[in-house]
Amino acid sequence: MRLEDLDYFLAVARAGHMGRAADELGVSQPALTKGIRRLEQELRLQLFHRTPKGMELTMPGQAFFLRSTQARRSLDDALREAGDLHRGTVGLVRVGVTPLLAEPFFNPACVALLAQRPAARVNVMVNLNDALLSCLRQGGLDMVICSLHAAAASDELDSVPLFVDDLYVAARAGHPLFGRSRIGLADLAPYRWILPGPQVAARRWLESCFRQHGFEPPNVTVESNASVASLASILLNTDLLTVVSEITLASATGKGLSAVPLEDLIWHREIGLLTLRGAYRSPLAERLMEILREHGAARHVRLPATDAAGIAARRTSRSG
Repeated sequence: MRLEDLDYFLAVARAGHMGRAADELGVSQPALTKGIRRLEQELRLQLFHRTPKGMELTMPGQAFFLRSTQARRSLDDALREAGDLHRGTVGLVRVGVTPLLAEPFFNPACVALLAQRPAARVNVMVNLNDALLSCLRQGGLDMVICSLHAAAASDELDSVPLFVDDLYVAARAGHPLFGRSRIGLADLAPYRWILPGPQVAARRWLESCFRQHGFEPPNVTVESNASVASLASILLNTDLLTVVSEITLASATGKGLSAVPLEDLIWHREIGLLTLRGAYRSPLAERLMEILREHGAARHVRLPATDAAGIAARRTSRSG
């Protein structure tokens, strides 16, 4: 079996389309088709159904895809391990991080790593949870820094808790909501929102909270895969609501924003490291994980106010 034919198969299986797989690999579609046929002939199996929409795995093809993905990942790990042994501890570490956690958490850890390992190379992917976890499962990343809720109940990922970063509903400090003596969930219904896409855990959590209390999901006016930091000026100049983390509220980005004092809308979430179970990790990756754990331990010094009302009051006084 040719290794390139296996790579052709895996690319087509993931893309579900010959053209997209050819673009991804940088080869012609005829070469891709020929490689898939060679593999099917060698295995004496039909791996795909050709449909008007693209390429769909047969049942034997699905089983072969699962096994061959694991085998290809193991081979890649073996090659990387051999390379690391040849070079000593110098190598490449590939990290995925959500936009919120890049500047305040990952960047200082990366600086510390490069100070200790000047010859190291770091490949960073900043994206939302779903894209990062997909890349991690395919072997394209060594680790992902995100909310551990994103991989709940996964039997293929290992998690390392780092620190707690609560999520709050927030608005500009002068928002009409803060003029009320008491705020209930029903008071939020007239307002519109800035939220991430429906695939993001924070959005799903918020919609679930509304449904559990008998309300329609939030009315989303601005939907974005960017962090709140990129859209802060919109929040500060409108009555839109959003969800922000404790990290954001405590940073310069959070200046002018206040948490809505509503206990039902606080998500006590844990930030951590996710790695693929059983995958090879280079000495460089292991060292970065140690640094991230050290930085995570330092972040356990929380904001003085632990309830939303206290944080709201504190943020309002800061912005004044």
